[in-house]
Amino acid sequence: MTHLRGVKPMLTPDRAPLTKAPSAPKWMTDEARAEWKRIMPRLIEDRIITKADLTGVENYCVAVGRVREIEAVFRTSGLDKTFFGMQNRAMQTARQLAAEYGLSPVSRARVGTAADDDGSDNPLMVQ
Repeated sequence: MTHLRGVKPMLTPDRAPLTKAPSAPKWMTDEARAEWKRIMPRLIEDRIITKADLTGVENYCVAVGRVREIEAVFRTSGLDKTFFGMQNRAMQTARQLAAEYGLSPVSRARVGTAADDDGSDNPLMVQ
């Protein structure tokens, strides 16, 4: 038995992916909506997300938006210990969620490898 502790499974295109990007939720901040509009075309093109995944994508966009909002506070008011901790946690959350949806370089490579592998170079592939 092989242990895959710490190894993430390959991302693959979903069986029922969204084919059209839904509008960003109206309740999102401007920063979160901007991130939604930035990433959604890529997620649709890579056939990564389904309707069931939208909450996770919303959470990612909210986390990225929060990072940007706190950075704006730093520019006007200077560093604040409490906000710094909040920003750090939001960055960590955004990074973790980005990996879930193929939005980081490593996870993007996993998506590309899975999408490109049609088995044609596999001599054991039955046709």
